[in-house]
Amino acid sequence: MSKAFEGKKVLVTGGSKGIGKGIAKAFYSEGAEVGILARSEEGLKAAKEEIGNVWTCVCDVTVGKERETAFQNFVEASGGIDVLVNNAGGSSGSKIADTSMEEFAQAMETNYFQAVHFSKMAHEQMKEHGGAVINITSIFGKEAGGKATYNNAKAALISFTKAAGNEWIKDGVRVNSIAPGSILHPTGNWQKRIEEDPEAMERFVDENIPAGRFGNVEEVADAALFLASHEARWLVGTTLTADGGQSRMNI
Repeated sequence: MSKAFEGKKVLVTGGSKGIGKGIAKAFYSEGAEVGILARSEEGLKAAKEEIGNVWTCVCDVTVGKERETAFQNFVEASGGIDVLVNNAGGSSGSKIADTSMEEFAQAMETNYFQAVHFSKMAHEQMKEHGGAVINITSIFGKEAGGKATYNNAKAALISFTKAAGNEWIKDGVRVNSIAPGSILHPTGNWQKRIEEDPEAMERFVDENIPAGRFGNVEEVADAALFLASHEARWLVGTTLTADGGQSRMNI
């Protein structure tokens, strides 16, 4: 590895599994001092065993005081923060008519408000020396499909990425996002659906993903490394789509 992020301090929310763990692992492999947040202590322990000597903290990101405590503890433990990856999130709800307003509000808290809060705390730390904020959104924040609760929140996060990118670049803080398509990993929904009905999932891939397969977490992690790198210094407020062409199903 090039160790391109040697000495950089990177915090990943939702970092114990799936895309978040893949991103944490990639930064760690490149020499970064990595911190990961998640709700499950067991999940954090397992991730640390797999990745290496990463800083971990149990945190329910939907609780404001837990966010503040976890963030400050990471900054104190590492001596600062250079990169924030807002990966934590989740999906709930069903058809719009059958989804309560409480579920819409919860989706915004889970996927949007907490990311905005972490971003604001990171900006306060980074504005003296610069840094990067990377929001993990979704192609369904830009396209039709999936659950409206989740889509709304991810669309809001894409919009926030543009607004914060515009404001904070003046402080040397770049804000960008990644919109993954359907990503396969052992703890994810697609793996579960493959186990339940492999033939249906083969048809889904054939009909919806021109690349002919699901994506993997390493491909999203590579995009995150790029957005945090010097090579992406002219990218501000943008959203990289990482979906193997899947978005074209909505054209």
